[in-house]
Amino acid sequence: MFGTRCLAGALMVAILLMAQVSDALYFYLEGSEKKCFLEELPQETLVTGIYKAEQFSAVQNQWIVNPEVKIQITVEEVAQEHILVNRQDQPSGRFMFTSVDAGDHSICLSVASTSWFDSTKTRMTLEMDFDDPTVDHEHDHGEALSDMARRIHDLNERVQDIRREQSAQREREAEYRDHSEVINSRVVWWTLLQFIVLGGICAWQLNHYKQFFVAKKLV
Repeated sequence: MFGTRCLAGALMVAILLMAQVSDALYFYLEGSEKKCFLEELPQETLVTGIYKAEQFSAVQNQWIVNPEVKIQITVEEVAQEHILVNRQDQPSGRFMFTSVDAGDHSICLSVASTSWFDSTKTRMTLEMDFDDPTVDHEHDHGEALSDMARRIHDLNERVQDIRREQSAQREREAEYRDHSEVINSRVVWWTLLQFIVLGGICAWQLNHYKQFFVAKKLV
């Protein structure tokens, strides 16, 4: 019994440790090059982006944050062409936005440069966090959360993300089903219309031939 409990506890800790891992993007920008990412988001999803821009210093022989660099951040709802974020910010920081409608969102980052021939290479780190603004995540300020409690909290947030994604998937399936039903009904009506037109043409032809044969005294 004790061994079973220990095994269950170890599995839970492993799951929580895996849930703690965050997905971060690493990419490079040449000069004022712009990199965009498409993210399909459910409606009313709070998104927090944490970024850092580093440029290589030949003096220090390492990547450093250049305080003179400005980062252009643009977030757009693709279908509605609605700009949610459009600003220049510090070389490291965060930005937040809430999706108004469900669908693809374009998240673009670039180095704001005034030179056309700027070929400075910039290493970007971008980490995205998705949350539901309707869910209350307030904690007791008088007590510090333990590491395990924070991991459980992160795990619960990931479960909420999965539920929101499933809800968005059901909405897309319902829209697809509605479109399919409309198309099928139009196909049926178009087929009936074709039968009516063909029937009318056949009736006209029969009447025309009948009058022709009568006029020629063939019948």
